[in-house]
Amino acid sequence: MLPTVARVLDLDVMRRGLPQVVAGADHLERPVRWVHVSELPDVAGVLQGGELVLTTGIALPEQREGLARYVHDLADVGAAGLVVEFGRRYFDSLPRALVNAAEQRGLPLIALRRELRFVAVTEAVHALVVNAQLEQLRTSEAVHQVFNELAVEGAEPAEVVRQVAQLAGAPVVLENLAHQVLAHESAGHQEAELLEGWEAHSRGVRPPGRTGYDPRSGWLVTTVGARGQDWGRLVLIGEPGPLPEGTPHPHAMMLERGAATLALNRLVVRDRESLERQTHRTLLSGILTHALTVSEVALRAQALGVPLEGRRLVGTVLRQRRGPVPAALEAQARLRDFTELAATAIRTCRLSALVGALDDEGVGVLIALGSQQDEHGALESFAAALRKLVADGARDAAAPPPEPVVAVGSSVGSVRDARRTLLEATQVADAALHDAPGARAAAYYRLPDVRLRGLLHLLRDDERLQTYVERELGPLLAYDAEHNGQLVRMLRIYLEQGRNKSAAADAAHLSRPSFYDRLHKVERILGVDLDQVESCLSLHVALLALDAVRR
Repeated sequence: MLPTVARVLDLDVMRRGLPQVVAGADHLERPVRWVHVSELPDVAGVLQGGELVLTTGIALPEQREGLARYVHDLADVGAAGLVVEFGRRYFDSLPRALVNAAEQRGLPLIALRRELRFVAVTEAVHALVVNAQLEQLRTSEAVHQVFNELAVEGAEPAEVVRQVAQLAGAPVVLENLAHQVLAHESAGHQEAELLEGWEAHSRGVRPPGRTGYDPRSGWLVTTVGARGQDWGRLVLIGEPGPLPEGTPHPHAMMLERGAATLALNRLVVRDRESLERQTHRTLLSGILTHALTVSEVALRAQALGVPLEGRRLVGTVLRQRRGPVPAALEAQARLRDFTELAATAIRTCRLSALVGALDDEGVGVLIALGSQQDEHGALESFAAALRKLVADGARDAAAPPPEPVVAVGSSVGSVRDARRTLLEATQVADAALHDAPGARAAAYYRLPDVRLRGLLHLLRDDERLQTYVERELGPLLAYDAEHNGQLVRMLRIYLEQGRNKSAAADAAHLSRPSFYDRLHKVERILGVDLDQVESCLSLHVALLALDAVRR
């Protein structure tokens, strides 16, 4: 940190001059970037900001207007302060015009009642400035080293957050765009106190820019994202209060490095699956992301012994219903085991398919059926074999394994359409997770089981959906958070009652005038007309999406 005006005044060399602050006493925390000695009345023209100006005043203007202009020019250029030595021009007091102008502009004005060697002052202050810059370089190098190692090692988000908190000595939280906590480190503070009502608090803190400080809350916030896709915020929680004028937050650079490491590591996929499964996963990923052309997919699959050309292709996605949340390494091992079970089930049923992990929770299977194979029979056989393998593998376990969900997309006749059947199966799988275990007699799920809630659940982690929710409902959510209100609930009741205001008022247990008043307030905050069908449809979808995101 650069020395402040107050720190400079406390130096022995300055104290020998008996300094007296005559104006701008509330701004002594301004950083001093340099000391400039000058008797020129137009010295502001050669300054860059942050300088502490030393003068005897011998060349200052005589007129009140000239003195005021001199101070205004210094304030405009961002000078840290003005020090005037008695004994050459002024002896007992400074001109009232000079003092008034400095007080008006918040420019620290200091009178030295005893003569000093200005060169001694500049040497002492410049030593502080250089030392501060060297310390900043050392700190920057240490931070650079720490986060380089984290990036190279592919550290998990929790470890990155822990390192940021340790370096800053303050709590740090990583959240997504829906203001949900992904990882946190309390740094000795009470965890419950840190996370209680997090979403409401976070919605109220939106400093400008990608990295910004909010003095009201004491939060330093930076955006996390890469390749133009922002997906979260990294928050360092400090003590409320303004920063010294012209001073950047001391932890801004470190927080930005932490955010960059998080963004980089999210792009790095670490997987220890078998080479065969890895190759299958690469092909499935190439189909879904268009990273591979149709001919490349067909050629590589043929080389793997899974011919796709001239076959009916059926996309299938497998998920396990969520039980207790496992640790990261355990979750990876569980997914690898589940993938191998799916591959074994395919071999047991003598089917031809690509089998590989699609994400952290699901397995993708692209089944290639011959012209004589019955689609329904093949899928039932595969689902039954998978469930048997899962049950056999957990026979000695203390608790039964999560029930597998088998979701199937529509069959297609060419490799070009393989992506469509896989995406459809993914959508069905995520929707099917909402069904209670054993609620469905069929061996697998298909598209007719998917409704809007399931679709939104599928998209819950998509930044575009989170942005849509914030755009449609953000002002209303922020209002409720700030005023402890129930306007979101009123809007939900109104829409769920089919826009029947009387029925909605009864459902909300409010008088009609009170309920109508709340609806009008919703319209004002969101800038919408609730009598318009399209506006209500957009808001209803946003509410369903909010439920999916919060789930």
